[in-house]
Formats: sequence, C-alpha cells, structure tokens
Amino acid sequence: MDDDLSVSAGGTAADRAERLTRSMRDQSFPNLKPRDSATLILVDRSSDVPKVLLGRRHQRHRFLPGKFVFPGGRIEPADRLIAAAAALHEQHARKLMQRMRRPSLAKAAAFALAAVRETYEETGIMVGMRSDKAVSVMPGPWQAFAKADIAPDLSTIHFIARAITPPRRPLRFDSRFFTADVSAIARRDDGFVGPDKELVELVWLPITQARELDMPGITAVVLEELQDRIAAGMSDDHPVPLYRMLHKRFAREIL
Repeated sequence: MDDDLSVSAGGTAADRAERLTRSMRDQSFPNLKPRDSATLILVDRSSDVPKVLLGRRHQRHRFLPGKFVFPGGRIEPADRLIAAAAALHEQHARKLMQRMRRPSLAKAAAFALAAVRETYEETGIMVGMRSDKAVSVMPGPWQAFAKADIAPDLSTIHFIARAITPPRRPLRFDSRFFTADVSAIARRDDGFVGPDKELVELVWLPITQARELDMPGITAVVLEELQDRIAAGMSDDHPVPLYRMLHKRFAREIL
C-alpha cells in the first residue's frame, strides 16, 4: 500500500527522490518494521494517452482516508500456495529478489500474486486466464478464482517500482508496484465498490490527468515511473527504482 506523502507531480526521474524528501511529514512515532505489500496498476493503452485505474478510499479509513490509490494490500500466506498459469518474466523475478530476505522465485511470485488477489478483493476485477482444468486452491482468499476457473497469469505483469515508508511513521510498508494491461482482465464482478466498501469509487483516467487527483506522493511518483516504462515500449529490461530514506533523505536506487 502507498505511503502517505504529499508531493506535486511532474519533473524528471532525477528529482523525484528530492521532491519526496521536501514533502516529508512527522517522523515522531515509534519505529515499526515495514510490512510487505503489493499494488497493481491496470493500464488501458488503446488510446493515444494511456488510462489508469484508481480507487478512492473511504473517508473512515485510518490509512489514507479519501485518497485515490491503486488497488493493493498486504501479502497473505495463501499467495505462496496458488499456482499461476504462467510465471513472471525472469527479469522481473530477478529484480524482485534483490534485497529480499531469503530470496526465492516462490516469494517473488507471491508479491505479484498478492497484487492480483488484492485487486480482485477491492475492485472485483480478476487478472488471469481461463483454465480448461479445475483451478485447485486451499480454502481462503483465492476461492473466487477457483470457482470461476481462472488462474492468475504472471507473464502479463511488470514489476515497475518499490518503495519503503520512512522510519517513524504511524504505518510502514515495503511496497512492490506492478502493472498489467487491461487485456489481462479475465472477469469483472459487481458489488466490490461502493459507499460501505474499502473503495467508494473507481475511475479510469488518462495518466497525465490522474496525477491531478488527491493521491499519496509516492502514487504520483510511481505514475511517472509508469509513464517512463510505457514510453520505453514496456520493455522487461527497463530499470526498476527503489525509493527509501537514507540519512534522512529519500534515495532513488536502481534494482
């Protein structure tokens, strides 16, 4: 899930970390270990200006109330147990395993799978492919995919950024940001978004217009990273940045 920084959009890759540093907020809370999380940005590239999907969080939420965010959340144990229809591209898996405790392909895949699962739980959108064989899962959050005979397809997913909430914030996450094209959507279910749900509305907006919404600063920065990747033809070799605080300043490192 996104950090709660606020920062104006625009500028080059070189100044993104500096803009995050300038906008840093209160760091007087007890320090916490960051929790692993994963986020998925769905992109529609059928028009000249690509559109992205964002959801507005409920005002009653403790974390990021009323902000526009990408679907996402924490990693669950079940995310290591679901079998994908196709694996992550080796470049994305390799970058996910960098600076990971006890790295493995299964753990790398679990981040992408968590992003797919959270997207369904928050929006009703399933990313994957229909399977001729029954999709076997343990009881739990992946049951809806099994009932629909849809298996997650990780070959369609790109790892585009990682960000770690600075120390001494009230909540901390070590977030991996992924993207997938709308062509990877296998099913859409209703009833997941509304006034009593985690997301009260969903919007598809041109990527340049989306940055004008009320969103966390890291969300705006990752949108810029996504624009760079789209401009580079969605290459699997495109650099993946890691944003984290070092010596009281944000740094943008390449994985």
